[in-house]
This record gives sequence, C-alpha cells and structure tokens, in this order.
Amino acid sequence: MRTSALPRRPAVRLTELGFGASQGGNLYRATTEEEFASAVDTAWDAGVRYYDTAPHYGLGLSERRLGAALRHRPRDEYVVSTKVGRLLVPTPEDAHRRDPEGFDVPASHRRSWDFSRDGVRRSIEASLDRTGLDRIDVVYLHDPDDHWEQAATEAVPALVELRDQGVVRAIGAGMNSSAMLARFVRETDIDLVMCAGRYTLLEQGAAGDLLPAAVSRQVGVVIAGVYNSGLLSRDRPPVDALYDYQQAPWELIERARRIAVVCEAYGATLPQAALAFVRRHPAVVSTVVGVRNGSQATDAVRRSEAAVADELWAALAAAGLLPAPQPG
Repeated sequence: MRTSALPRRPAVRLTELGFGASQGGNLYRATTEEEFASAVDTAWDAGVRYYDTAPHYGLGLSERRLGAALRHRPRDEYVVSTKVGRLLVPTPEDAHRRDPEGFDVPASHRRSWDFSRDGVRRSIEASLDRTGLDRIDVVYLHDPDDHWEQAATEAVPALVELRDQGVVRAIGAGMNSSAMLARFVRETDIDLVMCAGRYTLLEQGAAGDLLPAAVSRQVGVVIAGVYNSGLLSRDRPPVDALYDYQQAPWELIERARRIAVVCEAYGATLPQAALAFVRRHPAVVSTVVGVRNGSQATDAVRRSEAAVADELWAALAAAGLLPAPQPG
C-alpha cells in the first residue's frame, strides 16, 4: 500500500488508507475483542500501517484494544495517532450506568476538557499506559471547537516541546470544523490536521479554507468521516442512512443516490468514489476509515484500491453534483 510523507517533516509516513479505531471503543454498539483483533489483523495483512485512536473512544477501550493488537508487531513499521483534550476522570459511582456519549461501555469515567500544558502531558502519559506502547507517533488536539485560546496558546506549545524533545513525531488538530483547522494551520506550528466530514463527495467546505492553507503552509491533511457518518458508505444509500451522526435529511439521501447513479455509469461504486475523490487533492496525505471487524477492513481496503476513472469527476460536475473544476 502506498504511503505519503508529511510535507514539512517527511520522517513520518502515513499509508494512503488509515485504520480508524473508534468502533474498537464500542461506538454505537458492542464490538467483541475477536472482531476488533480480526479488523487489525486484516488491515495489517493488506498493508495498512497507520492506526488512529483516542481516549474519547469508549473511555479508553479503543486505546487498550489497539495497543494490544499492535504490541507484538515491529514498532518501527507502523504509525499510531491519538488525541488530547479530554482527560478521563474515574467515576466509580456511575460504573453501573452506560456511557452517555455514544459508546456502549460502562460510565466508569467522565471526560474532562483540558488543553493545558499539564493536561496534554497527563493525557499522553495515560494513553501510553493504556496502549502499552513505547511511544505515540502523532498527537492531535481533539475537538478544540470551544477552546481555541487554551488550545492555541497552551496545548500547541506543549506539543511542540514534546516534538522537539522527540517524545512525539508529529502534532496537529482533529475536528469537524474546517475553518478552525485552517486557523491552526495558519497560526500555529503544526504538522498535520485531521478533518472529519468537511471534504467529501457531499461536502467540500474545506476546499475553500483548510485545503488551500494546508498547501500554502505545507501541512498534511488526513481526511476522516469520508462517508459522512454512513450516508456514502453503501452503493445506494438507504432511507435510514446517517449523516453527521444523525438521521440524514431526505434531500441529502436523494443527492447521494444521484451521485451513485453517475458513479455506476463509470464503473465505480459510491464508497469507492468517496475514497478516490478526497485523495485527489494534493494536501491529502491519508484517509482514515473506521472499521469494526475483518469483513469491514477487507471492504475498506478493496474500496481504497479500486480504480476510478478520471472522467467521473467531470461527469459529476456536469450533472451539478460536484463543483467545477476539481483539483487533479
């Protein structure tokens, strides 16, 4: 599988397809240990070497499972990213309840926002403990939407210090807002960003702010949420498809179906086109796809490797389903 070097610090190389481990934290429903281990094994055998997790995912369960699945593999052969900004605080009195933030795990901890220097260091130490790994390669600020001041003036300098010390290899921010990510790119010394849901076949908001800034500043962009929470994940979107973690509006379902029809005319499925589209932009260094089991990992790899005709993008633009011109 092809890899891309981060433009500013090419020592970090990410495979074109990245493994998203949120479902290893029981996102929406329980995932067994065997299912998650099979997902990692399948992705590894296919050449995937970039794995992304976060404390938020299942209150640490994703980090523990990912660390266990990777621990016996050659450490220099893969890249792991995790996130800071949410410290996990024990709440034993609530351990009988379920987590209220979408993960099917006991509410044994609560998430506490903290983008301070101390919070960043504590979060990384806790992630190292949960994963059992000797280092975290990439650290993102996680969803700092309401915390710009502390994230930019305390968390980023703390990460820069850790990068300069060799504790981490690359730093950045991950969130849904492309406008704030663009601001991080322009105003701070980061290496890459993870943009979720704002540059897809259905949405190209990041093309107007984040992506030009990333090219100008030589900052890599990792695209997550390429299926917009599921709406683009099937050949023909069903009526109950999700979009941005909620029921998709009918007009978006209809638009996705129209895109799917054009894709099929050019020999591609909707998910294949969704992955191929984002990779065309020169700022994009990897696309992270969440997988729950070996079957989903196989599907992700096959979709990622599928050849998609260049003529498709012009056809979608002619049909009014993509803006023109598109980067190539």
